[in-house]
Amino acid sequence: MEYKMKSISTTLFMIAVSLATTSFSNRRPRTTFSLTVLAKELRNSDGTLQFALYNREGSIPDEHYKNYFRFLKTDISNGSAQITFYDIPAGTYAVNIHHDENSNGKIDKGWVLPKEGIGFSNYESIGLRNKPSFEKASFFLREDKSISIKVIYM
Repeated sequence: MEYKMKSISTTLFMIAVSLATTSFSNRRPRTTFSLTVLAKELRNSDGTLQFALYNREGSIPDEHYKNYFRFLKTDISNGSAQITFYDIPAGTYAVNIHHDENSNGKIDKGWVLPKEGIGFSNYESIGLRNKPSFEKASFFLREDKSISIKVIYM
């Protein structure tokens, strides 16, 4: 009988420790988040859409994609595309997208301006008076977030 009581006591103790550990672990704040980026109303579904995520001042513009924090690309369907960046630490970020219509991995230009679509978080237009910068394109990520970015064709 004494052995059974010890066994039951040990089992109850283990259950209590397990429950306490579980409830404490559920209270820990999350340290990483997801960011979903949507681009709609592309002029066609040719090529791919490239998404570059930046996390530091001075990283935008980045015409040759050398300063990004994370980079993803995806196919386009019915004139839109969407991706999700996972495991992103809380912080300040900006997103640049490029409609790479011929899938050559670079921004094709006319004389000066891009021939393919580009876009930045927080931008509805781009021009000489509204040049892309990290400061203007940035936002703070502290929870799972979804954003839409307008692709601009020059």
